[in-house]
Parts: sequence; structure tokens; C-alpha cells
Amino acid sequence: MKPTTRRTLAAVVTGVAAAVGAAVTPAAAIPVPVPLDGAETALGMELPEVAGELPVPTAGAPEGPRYVEGRLLPERTLPQLPVHGGLPGVDLRQPVPHVLGDEFDHAGVDAPAAEVRTLAPGLSLDAPLTAPNPEALGLPSPKLPEAGVLAPVVQTVPVADLGLGPGL
Repeated sequence: MKPTTRRTLAAVVTGVAAAVGAAVTPAAAIPVPVPLDGAETALGMELPEVAGELPVPTAGAPEGPRYVEGRLLPERTLPQLPVHGGLPGVDLRQPVPHVLGDEFDHAGVDAPAAEVRTLAPGLSLDAPLTAPNPEALGLPSPKLPEAGVLAPVVQTVPVADLGLGPGL
């Protein structure tokens, strides 16, 4: 294969990899409309308007193991896996009879998709032996085994707006 052909092939593969990487965006939300126009026409009345957003979760890369002096196993034996996604969003407009007077005839709730960051549970273990001890001819000393569970983490900030008004 000629060097120019190899370079061209490498450039094409790099371009495709970059395009695929750019197409996957974290915390993307897919809009989901709920069509009620036909029912509105058939019933001859105003129905609620509903639309939603479904988030697409994406997995991240876990942190690598941390080696600590004096331990045989790394600090995080089973690392925590980060997952980024979102809470589903909703946009709802509901007609309301004139209960609160003539000024308010619609109620609306707008709760956009909120980003959620999570870390799956992890595990940290240590062997029942110490590191090789030069004072004991390079033999490890026995010790109690250690085990720990890394707690899962969930972070989000949901937001919602509630409104009353004429013809929201």
C-alpha cells in the first residue's frame, strides 16, 4: 500500500471517529409530542396540550485505580462508573373553567429536562497481607482484611414553573 493511500485512509478513519464522537452529546433529550388535535376536533372542546422530553443516559469513563503506599491492592478495586442523563421533562397546558374569575382560563406547568449526574456504587478492598517488609526478610506480615463500599451519588437540580393566565 502506498504511503499516500495510508494517509488518506487514516484521515478518513479519524474523520469518521470524530463525527461519531460529536454525534453523541451527554444529557441529550428527545422531544416527545402528544398529538391531541384530532380528539379536540372530534369532541368539539379544548383539550390539554402535552409535550415531553425523554433524556438519553450516557456512561462516562471511570476513574483509574489509585495505588496507595502500604497496600497490595489499589484503593478502588471496583471503580465507580459515572452515568450522565436527565430527568424527564414535561410541558402541560390545561384549560380551566372560570373558577378564579374571568381572567384565568388556563393553567400551565413547564418542567424542562434536568441534568442528572450519578456515580454507581464502587468497592474498595485490601488483602490480608501487608506490603513486603524488608525487616522480615522481604516477607509480608498478616493483617486484618479491609473492605469498603463506595456509596452511590446522585446530583440534580430540577426546575418547574407553574402559571395561570388567559390562553397560556
